[in-house]
Amino acid sequence: MAELAEAAGITVRTLRFYRERGLIPPPRREGRIAWYDEHHLARLRTIAALLERGHTLTGIADLTTAFESGRDVGEVLELGPPTEEEPVRLTPEELADHFDGEVTPENLAAALDLGYLATDGEEIVHVSRRLLDVSAALVREGVPLAEVLKAGARVREHAEALAALFAEALGPHVKDGDLNRLRPLAKNVVEAELSLALDRRLRDRRA
Repeated sequence: MAELAEAAGITVRTLRFYRERGLIPPPRREGRIAWYDEHHLARLRTIAALLERGHTLTGIADLTTAFESGRDVGEVLELGPPTEEEPVRLTPEELADHFDGEVTPENLAAALDLGYLATDGEEIVHVSRRLLDVSAALVREGVPLAEVLKAGARVREHAEALAALFAEALGPHVKDGDLNRLRPLAKNVVEAELSLALDRRLRDRRA
């Protein structure tokens, strides 16, 4: 414990306090000896970084609970990784930097439930760099992250319905059933229709 505290730049008393609050996992024990490893040190550095960013210990404890109860990468990507989207690995403090002040236990849990985020050891994996960048940009524009996630859930429902529509309507007419070749065409149709719908909505708002 003393060696871990020294490596993390904290006192043994602080380390004991963190353990009592459940902020770090228990050590591996061999008889009366307690072994800490690089995962404990990474967690302590994460705690320090989040404290510097204004999070309270209570908030960090809640985030830790949400983080540890979230689905891991294997569960989220059980059907294989996305074929076009690029996953992004982040530390908890890097995630906090993307969404300044908006990474709450509630928002983290919502993102985990939605499948945007997964856990892999001490790291967080976002399933799509594009979705990460767009979400962060919307938050910078003043849209609360909670609202971004709610909108994301609704978009997910519509996207699933559109994917089912293309598969059911076009599948029987595609040679060898290879719908993957039609992905660019399907995406172009959706993008064009969304563009036209936005035109109509914006005209209505100006009227």
